[in-house]
Amino acid sequence: MVSVYNGESISAGTGAARSLRKRLLELSDGPKIRFKSTIIVSDSPWKDLLDVISDEKPQSVLIEWKDDSLTEGLPVNEVLSNSLVNVLIFRSDLPIHYERTMVAVRGGPHAELALKVAMTLKPNHLDVLHISRSRTSDDAPYKGYLQILNQLPEINQRFIITSDVSKTLFQEADHYDLVILGATATTSLNGSGIGTVAEQMLRNSKSAVLITKIRQEKNPPIFDESAGYRAISVLVDKWFAENTFHSDEFADLDRLMQLKESSNLTISLAMPALNEEKTVGNVISTIKTALMDNVPLIDEMILIDSNSTDHTREIAEDLGIKTYIHQQLLPESGANEGKGEALWKSLLVTSGDIIAWIDTDIVNIRPHFVYGIIGPLLLNPSVKFVKGFYRRPLKIGNKMQAGSGGRVTELTARPLLNLFYPELSGVIQPLSGEYAGRRDALENAVFYSGYGVEIGLLIDIFEKYSLNAIAQVDLLERIHHNQELEALSKMSFAIIQTVLHKLENRYERSIIDDVNKTMKLIRYNDGGYYLDVEEIAEKPRPPMISVPAYREAHHK
Repeated sequence: MVSVYNGESISAGTGAARSLRKRLLELSDGPKIRFKSTIIVSDSPWKDLLDVISDEKPQSVLIEWKDDSLTEGLPVNEVLSNSLVNVLIFRSDLPIHYERTMVAVRGGPHAELALKVAMTLKPNHLDVLHISRSRTSDDAPYKGYLQILNQLPEINQRFIITSDVSKTLFQEADHYDLVILGATATTSLNGSGIGTVAEQMLRNSKSAVLITKIRQEKNPPIFDESAGYRAISVLVDKWFAENTFHSDEFADLDRLMQLKESSNLTISLAMPALNEEKTVGNVISTIKTALMDNVPLIDEMILIDSNSTDHTREIAEDLGIKTYIHQQLLPESGANEGKGEALWKSLLVTSGDIIAWIDTDIVNIRPHFVYGIIGPLLLNPSVKFVKGFYRRPLKIGNKMQAGSGGRVTELTARPLLNLFYPELSGVIQPLSGEYAGRRDALENAVFYSGYGVEIGLLIDIFEKYSLNAIAQVDLLERIHHNQELEALSKMSFAIIQTVLHKLENRYERSIIDDVNKTMKLIRYNDGGYYLDVEEIAEKPRPPMISVPAYREAHHK
């Protein structure tokens, strides 16, 4: 939980969320802890936590007591009165090393939960202490509990009769590392519902304290429905804070290998190319050495070529990489021109559960371009699609201007998303060529043949799986060959077509006619201007799962 207060933007929690993920990764480095990477950044944490509890359906939720209240500002009354889950409230300023544990009980369901928790911790010495004001006046709830204890000879039973239960409990607690007690039905002075004695223990005990309360068989708290509808900008802010990663978070390749092996996943890397002989060799060598030879994070690498006329394919083959010409694949489906066509057909010739794509024109290639986009998929099973983002310097003459690249992104793609798909407005670089996804999502997605493939995939994954299925990763800086303005104009035209196609599907009505798929390019020659007409038609490919040859190869 990362809470944001005082009207602060939820995206301000990005750094805290990143630090928390790092700490949790360190804590989960072992066989006893499973870490699912659910980080909540919120200005209403209790409502968001209830959503997680409703989705995950855990047996218990463990919440820290800190500074006289529940951590991250959770409302004590509502936490304790919910009917969805057992509640464990924990307070400790001590090292986590509990040789001696005491369960202080009166009886009842909360006490049974306290005993179960204590036995799970397996301390070297476990005492169950029953404190009573007399032997007859209030022992009734304890009788059923005693039947359980009598079947557990490894647990020491202790009985104390006293006129001051609270004082005696504090005195006894000093002899233990951890005290566990069930909450009571008695309302404390501030109405927290924990119970006066339990609250005093949380505040003042010298030992670590754990309060247990079993889930209540009654309706959960009802929230004002109007409070559940938040502005899209807040939802995007929240997504940005929780689902924006940095490639450095995944630099521990041994840890990534553990996650990969525990998930029993295979990973394929497909590299689209068209006449990239100047850079393709370095891209392949860098990734293959780091992520196949040194650490086998990648199970296969292929080059999916768009019929290059230079030595691109020969260079890849000399480095031991399988190469395919996409125009020769699936001849029964025909062959469209464009990068999107190559990516679509790469699904056919790869075998991994996760498929990653990187461009082959990256000048400053580093392994993090690949492991960065794979990391969130290994870390969080609910993530279906990961986009890379980076600073893109623009070369003008002999000078490099930092951060001036990505012109089509800022002038076309992001304005369109903000206008028609505002939920995706937090995606920093929707057109980046470095991204990865799960096969089960990608094979059900529509691929556009040309420059619209990236934004089309992003919208498709969002519409099918929701915003939280998408993550983005900071890949630092990417240097590649910048294109001329006319090429960028064509790219923008294709991207606009793709977004309009998606809107047609959403509203079930035609928006653009075939005549609008030609672009009039303005030329200048011999002192005059003229128009040159060029067809730039984004042709959607159906989900690969619908292609018989693909189903035969991958779903026998």
